[in-house]
Amino acid sequence: MEQFDLNDQRLADTLFEAYIQNKPLSKDQIPAFLEKEKAYGIQHALTAKKAEAANEELKGYKISLTSKETQELFNSETPLYGALTSPAISGGTIELTAMSSPLIELELIFIAQEDLSAEDSVEAILQKTLVAPGIEVPDSRFEDWFPHLSLGQVIADSAVAGKIVIGKPKEGVRFADLDDIQGRLTFNGEEIASDSSKAVLEHPVYAVKWLAEELAKHGLAIKKGMAISSGTFILPKKLEKGLYTASYEGIGEVSLKVI
Repeated sequence: MEQFDLNDQRLADTLFEAYIQNKPLSKDQIPAFLEKEKAYGIQHALTAKKAEAANEELKGYKISLTSKETQELFNSETPLYGALTSPAISGGTIELTAMSSPLIELELIFIAQEDLSAEDSVEAILQKTLVAPGIEVPDSRFEDWFPHLSLGQVIADSAVAGKIVIGKPKEGVRFADLDDIQGRLTFNGEEIASDSSKAVLEHPVYAVKWLAEELAKHGLAIKKGMAISSGTFILPKKLEKGLYTASYEGIGEVSLKVI
């Protein structure tokens, strides 16, 4: 693992100030060619800074780049993860002016009912979680960010974590219940995107399994009560004022009002 140094802490502090002040950074303020482990070290320092300086609690994680298409956009061979702290959990209404350059995605949310480990099978993960219809609103601390950031910048910026909306969780979800199901996104009642759960690493629970294993490499884990936004069914759309509804075959639906 890369050595974490004082300059890395300064970069985390720079991201934190942009986050708190909601003032986008120019891309030259964070080096583009950050090694992955160095970038994760900056992300972890940023999460710690949010806890210490803003009293934010770690509420879960988001998983990004879960399709070949999105991995190609950022020159990655694997997914990425980012931390979700307490302000990321939306009650279903978002003020557009409070965001920077937000997008919207269709994502199922896994809610841990007990701690998960890297050794858990996909069957064990499903037994230990509830699954809820969700919406993710990725956002960045950088200006003109999608899809123009480097991989290291995306990781350092908490995988462009913005907000998530969590619908009513469903118990007893089986592997087959999430296999090749359709997700549908409407805007003011009109469908604007749809695709299959296969877009998420062929099955969303595989994404959660990947996350548990990746977190373990960094001495972290999915803890009871955490929410995991598991990866988008669609390429992200620009967020606009209006009413969005995300529906998932056999799972349910959830809405987001943008004002």
